[in-house]
Amino acid sequence: MTGWPRRPVIYEVNTAVWLAELSRTAGRTVTLASVPDSGWDAVTPAGADAVWLMGVWERSPDGLALANANPGLLESFREALPDLAAGDIIGSPYCVRRYVADERFGGPRGLAAARDALAARGAALILDYVPNHVAPDHPWVTSHPEFFIQGDDDDVKSDPAGWLRAGDQVLAHGRDPYFPPWPDVVQLNAYSAAARDATARTLTDIAGQCDGIRCDMAMLMTNDVFGKTWGERAGQRPDGEFWPAVMTALHRRHPGAVLIAEAYWDMEWTLQQQGFAFCYDKRLYDRLVEGSAPAVRDHLRADLSYQSGLLRFLENHDEPRAGAALPAGLRRAAAVAIATLPGATMWHQGQFEGRRVRVPVFLRRRPGEPPDEGLAGWYRDLLSGVADHDVRTGAWRLLEATGWPDNQSCQNLLAWSWDGDGDRDGDDPAAEAPAAGRHLVVINFSRAQAQGRIPLPWPDLPGRAWRLADVRGGEVFERDGGELAGPGLFVDMRPGQCYLLAVR
Repeated sequence: MTGWPRRPVIYEVNTAVWLAELSRTAGRTVTLASVPDSGWDAVTPAGADAVWLMGVWERSPDGLALANANPGLLESFREALPDLAAGDIIGSPYCVRRYVADERFGGPRGLAAARDALAARGAALILDYVPNHVAPDHPWVTSHPEFFIQGDDDDVKSDPAGWLRAGDQVLAHGRDPYFPPWPDVVQLNAYSAAARDATARTLTDIAGQCDGIRCDMAMLMTNDVFGKTWGERAGQRPDGEFWPAVMTALHRRHPGAVLIAEAYWDMEWTLQQQGFAFCYDKRLYDRLVEGSAPAVRDHLRADLSYQSGLLRFLENHDEPRAGAALPAGLRRAAAVAIATLPGATMWHQGQFEGRRVRVPVFLRRRPGEPPDEGLAGWYRDLLSGVADHDVRTGAWRLLEATGWPDNQSCQNLLAWSWDGDGDRDGDDPAAEAPAAGRHLVVINFSRAQAQGRIPLPWPDLPGRAWRLADVRGGEVFERDGGELAGPGLFVDMRPGQCYLLAVR
């Protein structure tokens, strides 16, 4: 992770939608090479370390034709965009024809200009890679059929939805083990040594154009999952795993490249061990959506070395908008939690403004929704406050709230501390030296009033007076150190209320 912060803050941008909106505002075509300074400033909020330009690669014309012929997809497009026009549909960014920046977005030169513009703002560039499949008109389909899961005429006859003819070959459509095949893509063979070599070359080429790579559905390429999906059709199971093999080749050329795994099915630890710097923390997302403080707290009891390799989020292009999915009254509380936990964090274009419509990735236009400027300002203040005060610096610790026999509302309190005066993380003594300072986060993650006491973890508290000040410019409390260490800080909090306190 050369050049990367240990706990990066990532901002995801739908490249097609963003450029289309900038073009309409400017009254001319705007590409990545001609985005105005104000456009780049808008997607690099204070506190952000990286921008994920989702969907920059060439989309498949064949995939677009299949999408336009799919009644179910067209219905979902109209649900998101009632005034849908033919020009709004540009195809899926995960049905990739070539890993070359789309000329509509400025091509390779535009992408290079984008990387420079982000670097000038202190932000890294993240791009996509789809390891499981390619578009049916990808050059490999005809030039290298050995890269794919292969079948025969009987497969096409017995399962036409699962197979396609490509010249004189029969190849499988892409899939995962739990859902029907995807009709617009062709399945690569993770067991194939030739396909692994080709993947390593592709990743190496991508890494030369960016600083980090987000790998779509990364768990599908592990030996166990791939074998479960394809069985004998995949051929002999290799001795080594897919990801370590391709990353070894990648890191010879780009030792600082950071790979992020889209991961599900509790495979985060496996993928971390196989070389990913960060893996999606879908379990935390699910527990926040459930609105369950005890479930969130239990999740955060995991080993810190594991948590440090997780990517926390409330939204991405695959999930419903936070404004539609999260319990009312707990949305800001969930954002404070995400912003102050160890690991990486990810924020989604439109999340700050409170957008509620999830736009299918096939579209280049999103519906008009009135922005919530107050919420947008709150989000930006949160990210900048956490960054400016070095909140996520040093040693993190989950804290326990206690209550009374007749009042167990403390179960709805989430609390943790950061100690910039103490150890860094315990897992990397060579990490950057922490700035001095201690911080305390307390959240009432419920829809009812909650009270409790939270013993603070620092041994030098007794015998001194302490000042607890909200880093966002809010309340200030004076407390005795003996009380903070003994029975603990007393809190009486409204539903969804949060404290983000500097302890001095």
